[in-house]
Amino acid sequence: MKIPLFGTDGIRGTANEWPITPEVAMRVGRAVARVLGGNRAGNLKVVIGKDTRLSGYMLETALTAGLVSEGAKVLLTGPIPTPAIAHLTQTMGCDAGIMLTASHNPFQDNGIKIFGSDGYKLNDELEQAVEEIILSERLSDPAVDGALGKAIRIEDSVGRYIEFAKNAASSYSMNGLKVVLDCAHGAAYFVGPLIFDELGAEVIELGVSPDGRNINEGFGALHPEKAAEQVIEHKADIGICFDGDADRVIFVDELGNVVSGDRVLCLCAIALKEEGLLKNDTMVATVMSNLGLRDALDKHGIKLSTTGVGDRLVIENMREHGYSLGGENSGHIIFADNSTTGDGIMSALKILAIMKKSGKKLSDLANCMEEYPQELHAIKVTEKPPIHEVPELRDAIADAEKSMGAEGRVLVRYSGTEKVIRVLIEAKSATAAKQHSDAICNVIKTTIGS
Repeated sequence: MKIPLFGTDGIRGTANEWPITPEVAMRVGRAVARVLGGNRAGNLKVVIGKDTRLSGYMLETALTAGLVSEGAKVLLTGPIPTPAIAHLTQTMGCDAGIMLTASHNPFQDNGIKIFGSDGYKLNDELEQAVEEIILSERLSDPAVDGALGKAIRIEDSVGRYIEFAKNAASSYSMNGLKVVLDCAHGAAYFVGPLIFDELGAEVIELGVSPDGRNINEGFGALHPEKAAEQVIEHKADIGICFDGDADRVIFVDELGNVVSGDRVLCLCAIALKEEGLLKNDTMVATVMSNLGLRDALDKHGIKLSTTGVGDRLVIENMREHGYSLGGENSGHIIFADNSTTGDGIMSALKILAIMKKSGKKLSDLANCMEEYPQELHAIKVTEKPPIHEVPELRDAIADAEKSMGAEGRVLVRYSGTEKVIRVLIEAKSATAAKQHSDAICNVIKTTIGS
């Protein structure tokens, strides 16, 4: 059985193990040139960015070699957030943009995210076309007209993104705001502090000393407790925590409390509606969002459109229906009028602007919804058989659904990027949520758990 290269967010895995090897990266470069170059294969232009993982050097070099061997002109940015690559792909007239990152994963992992000329992640059809070439013998054919390209480093990529992010947030002055900024030793370590400082905020920096191995380690969106401590110590107005490639952001309020992604989405939707900027009075979220979000939005006359898990599905829904706001509880927030993908820095600037305009603290703004009790677990597995083919698990899920009825829900799914199964139980009663969560998790551990 053929193992697919592309998961829910590009190609991802352990560096120096298939498929995250220099050999595969070179083939990715050649395949991207042939699929996205079309009749312009010999004149293709591609921008490549990366986060701060040590393996980024290896993959960047191999990917560049593959593209150049097909006649492409390659623009190298060095460490930069994923949304910056999406933006540069559009504004620099590139045929494709490629980001080397494994997002929130540890430094041992890496990945390849590909954007089309419009700045959006490739759709399934294009991903499949690229994958077929990578895995086939077609790359033994010579490049178009034997063309050779070249690679150059663009020195102003950071400056271009800074101006874009500031303009998207209307360059709203942050004077008087004290911000704890945790960059996870990742892609935002340099550009993040610059942006907030230029807009006048007093910035307390965390996670801005990458060494190639410490990305996401004890800092960033996965560990907001560090920022929470600093918010309290420095009496800051807000804590802002990015993940490794800065397309996600988690907030901490002035009291040191971590604010859920659903609450952030809720307050953004309300603010946009008040300004007449929430198109069709609708926001998009995934099935992982709390049912309390739906109820809170309904009180403000805002509809909620729900998709499967993954920011790409959210964006596809937004594009299809013309919606302006969407996101995930995990911290992806998409402002479609400004960006083609989730952007942690832009989202943070939007939140700060809302705070300044309203004169309210983040804790007050975030008190916009009541959350139903949830149990959320991620369990490592040895394999990923279809859930309905594991009788014990299928029965445990059915029992929970029957017991809770309309007063709760069960969501069990595999991660698209890791050997992990995620369990979400939501109920009006915290006791019921825990009871059914424990039952299902125990079944998983004794059947397919690692």
